[in-house]
Amino acid sequence: MFAACTDPDALDGLAWLGCYLTTGKHMAFYASFGTVLLLLAVTAPAALLFGYGGALAARSPVAPLRWLGKTYTAVVRGVPDIIFFLFFVIALDQAFEWLRHKALCPGWDQPIRQGNDFLVCPEAKLPLSSAPQWVHESYGFALAVLTFAIVFGAFAANVIEGAMRAVPRAQLETAEAYGMTRAQVTRRVLVPQMWTYALPGLGNLWMILIKATPLLFLLGVEDIVYWARELGGSKTDIYAYPHPDWRLWYFLGLLVFYLALTRLSEIFLARLSIRVGRGLDGQGTRDLEVQG
Repeated sequence: MFAACTDPDALDGLAWLGCYLTTGKHMAFYASFGTVLLLLAVTAPAALLFGYGGALAARSPVAPLRWLGKTYTAVVRGVPDIIFFLFFVIALDQAFEWLRHKALCPGWDQPIRQGNDFLVCPEAKLPLSSAPQWVHESYGFALAVLTFAIVFGAFAANVIEGAMRAVPRAQLETAEAYGMTRAQVTRRVLVPQMWTYALPGLGNLWMILIKATPLLFLLGVEDIVYWARELGGSKTDIYAYPHPDWRLWYFLGLLVFYLALTRLSEIFLARLSIRVGRGLDGQGTRDLEVQG
């Protein structure tokens, strides 16, 4: 990384350690912390959208839509996360390629399923073999985000639906009596007060999502767990920086990172809970009475 690090054999002490910690692989390790934070930043709102949609579907007066919402939450919540991640990413990837195959290669006369192999025409591959490396990495990350959002969206849907049921029915009926439509009641009365009941459960889901980020390693994304195992394992003299098994220290660093992240999350969620709950106790009913 630096000019002084061109000959690792001539280094010792802090100079050796400084050069070791600034190698290209270590820079990728440090960047992987940003990958985890980016996953959380993108997945959380996406899962919330899935959850809100699933909750509204489960409460819909339209029977097929209601069945769809309840089936979504029941199926996803009933399958262990690790099994869902390992299966769904493969199935989703093959579904995208199959759709592209049907659209781009209508004249293909060979079976797509050939034993254990899934073979589509070269034009339908995702991403294309000629695509640069960053495209392959971005595609894998996008699949991971979608999978996380679907899984945690099912849990969020259950929390949000329960929170909607916790809003006093009398407030909704009062709003309807004043001439509000069902959509207006949902938007102006139900949803604003629902957050007070939903926030504790959603806060717990956020903590679980943080703890689930190491599953990125299983999805083929080079995350912090991947690099900790890669860099911490013992290195012989064939490597530029040989060292014994240091995985304990690398994983100790990950422990500190996750503890700090969860602690900051606890502080933020506590303040958000106070802000959301401020003035809502009984306020909805009083506001409707004032409007009357």
